[in-house]
Amino acid sequence: MGTSVASGDDPYVLTADGVKEPPKGWKSSLRYLGPGLIVSASIVGSGELIATTALGAEVGFALLWMVILSTAVKVAVQAELARWTIITGKPALTGFNQVPPKIGRVGWINLLWMIMALSKLLQVGGIVGGTAVAMSLLIPVGGEPLGATSLTVWTIIIVVGSIALLYSNNYNLIERGAFALVAVFSVATVVIALGLPFTPFGYSGGDLLSGLTFTIPVGAIGAAVAMFGITGVGADEITFYTYWCVEKGYARWVGPNDGSEAWQNRAQGWIKVMYKDVFLSWVIYTFSTLAFYLMGAAVLNPQGLVLKGNEMITTLSQMYTDVIGEWAAVAFLIGAIAVLGSTLWAAIPSWARMYVNVLAELGIMDWKDARSRQKWIRGFTVALPILWGAAYLFVNSPVVMVQIGGIMTGIFLPAVVIATWYLRNTQVDKRLHGSKAFNTLLVISSIAISLLGVYSLLSVFGVSFD
Repeated sequence: MGTSVASGDDPYVLTADGVKEPPKGWKSSLRYLGPGLIVSASIVGSGELIATTALGAEVGFALLWMVILSTAVKVAVQAELARWTIITGKPALTGFNQVPPKIGRVGWINLLWMIMALSKLLQVGGIVGGTAVAMSLLIPVGGEPLGATSLTVWTIIIVVGSIALLYSNNYNLIERGAFALVAVFSVATVVIALGLPFTPFGYSGGDLLSGLTFTIPVGAIGAAVAMFGITGVGADEITFYTYWCVEKGYARWVGPNDGSEAWQNRAQGWIKVMYKDVFLSWVIYTFSTLAFYLMGAAVLNPQGLVLKGNEMITTLSQMYTDVIGEWAAVAFLIGAIAVLGSTLWAAIPSWARMYVNVLAELGIMDWKDARSRQKWIRGFTVALPILWGAAYLFVNSPVVMVQIGGIMTGIFLPAVVIATWYLRNTQVDKRLHGSKAFNTLLVISSIAISLLGVYSLLSVFGVSFD
């Protein structure tokens, strides 16, 4: 899955000599998949390990249906926005800035994005913190595990290490690293979740059916909404997926729109490849999400264990030690580092690109200048991990930090829906619109996401439905 455009070509510039005929069928398409793996690396992390497990621990099996819905319902919007990107060669925030009204050079959606980006300093800071906690438990430095010195040292090591590994900004490196990190923990977690029925913390078919009744327990709406906002593809993943579709080469291989039938056929072919990429990533993060939720519901909930502060990782490790034995604590910590690390691995280069794109829309730099774009992206690759690490050391509560980001993601999602429909109706050739089945799913997806945004916005102003 490492195929991408040649390093000497700028994937954001569409030229006639960059076109490539799309593969047909799954087998020949596999080597052209990859952007979804980066999205999966981002998703199979904080949402699953923290928010989903916390919800399972809090309400048991009751919201199993919400887990499935939260991963499935946003996929159509993700694919539709990616369709626009493949056709135009433009990344999401360039498109968002074209949606009226605008305040000066900045569109209203990009203003909302800036607010979300500030909240994400806390959320991704929580990921840095969770990773530091796991490392501190595994290898304490300068004192007791979870001591201030140990946590500070590991936070610095994680920040510096992330910068060193990702500074090259190489697409193939990012894709392959994402694949490895996702594979390690997803497989282990799914296997353990499927094995729970053979342990003292087993669950029955009746437990699973009780979680498919489309009800929400009293007092759990807030946690359910945060989980809905953060699991599956969130507003940030839907947005940055477009950058990876371009950098993989999909848009360049389609080429500039010359109105020809050949162009239309290439576009349709590469859009079908993108569908396969989206579907594969959906399978990965849906099974992982279900596995984490089942473990929270089956292991933590009966014991009354709740995820709080820096003890979060210790509590989560009990899912494994209680099922497999004490030796599994080390295996879990290594896995937790992999799953949280995968989020960081995807988040750093993705957010760096989005920040630079916003600056370009503000007129601060030229997005079309590949050398300048690379320089700015590397600058944010250094700055963002430092800011995230500092945010964790200041707030020092990974669960709360992640949930704040989840709420803000939920608020931003309706704006992404509006932008997606605007760009679809104004810039996507009608010949390249999706099938009737896809369009029906897109409508359902858009309505569900918009309702989530309304709820999230009302909750910010203190309106409670519990």
